[in-house]
Amino acid sequence: MNTELFRLRDPKRARDFQRLLSRLAPSHPVKIVHVCGTHEITIAQYGLRSLLPENVEVFEGPGCPVCVTSTQDLDCALQIAERGAILCTFGDMTRVPGSRMTLEEARAEGADVRVVLSAADAVEIARRNPEKPVVFFAVGFETTAPGTAAVLLDNPPDNFFVLVSHKLIPPALAALLSQEPREISAFLAPGHVSTVIGAGAYRPLAEEFRVPIVVAGFEPLDILYGLSLILRQLREGRAGVENAYPRAVTEEGNLRAQELFREVFRIGPAIWRGIGEIPDSGFYLREEFRDHDAQKEFGVVGRMGEEKPPGCRCAEVLMAKAIPTDCPLYEKVCTPLTPVGPCMVGAEGACNIWYRYSGRPRL
Repeated sequence: MNTELFRLRDPKRARDFQRLLSRLAPSHPVKIVHVCGTHEITIAQYGLRSLLPENVEVFEGPGCPVCVTSTQDLDCALQIAERGAILCTFGDMTRVPGSRMTLEEARAEGADVRVVLSAADAVEIARRNPEKPVVFFAVGFETTAPGTAAVLLDNPPDNFFVLVSHKLIPPALAALLSQEPREISAFLAPGHVSTVIGAGAYRPLAEEFRVPIVVAGFEPLDILYGLSLILRQLREGRAGVENAYPRAVTEEGNLRAQELFREVFRIGPAIWRGIGEIPDSGFYLREEFRDHDAQKEFGVVGRMGEEKPPGCRCAEVLMAKAIPTDCPLYEKVCTPLTPVGPCMVGAEGACNIWYRYSGRPRL
């Protein structure tokens, strides 16, 4: 038996954290935002919100890469698939509404859309199909960008192309903090992304906006520990970066992974679905990799579709301004089988997570 895993899910220790959180909580309302679907899964699955003081709320922000992929990027992917290329992407992306239809619907009409687990899988498909162009629709944050960069540096076949929609997390946090009025008290920083960029990547944000940022792991006690560090900072009037996940995250992060995406990508503005354009938040292929740039190869220019469907509050959920149950469509019209917004499609989207874990027993 994995005793370490059990220790991180110990209900008795969780109750101890509950008492600690109650002692540390300030008298005023506190809004903590995380940007990680895996954090939300743990919070919902284990009923961690039931352990929080009444004046402390935890929201999920733009932590689902599928959810924040713009209809413009989806439209480019759809055009490429309709032109006869083999389009490879992650499973959730096939069901996200685009400007005209989903990639799943395009596949039903004859487009060759395939689900892969990595960019390397798409390269293998290209090697097995040398007569056809193969395009990898590359979505995700700093966690998946090194994998895309690695295959491009490893002499991929000439018929392999990448449609890049990778995004960076720190600029998104800055965008949320720049909203007026500012309601966010602190951030629980994502564990997976932080293993790549390091805890130090958040220090400029903490200093500029005077906001506590704590990196946390994914087990229940990891999250409760991270929340306790946030409340301690707020109680003491501090605003710094703390690493509550030292078994995986360092100050500097994974330097080799950072080197990979610096070699392959440049940084520029990107459109985040439901949020809009965020400066310096997107990855773009450098000129030396233009021979594998799908957008240039196919000459596609995507158009923006309906990013905010009528009645859907997914955009507000992504901006940490609402929770899934605030939406009038949630569980009525919008379900995982009949999603209206991307937050119900992506496995890391708040609406999908709440739908899957609502009604679970409390810890």
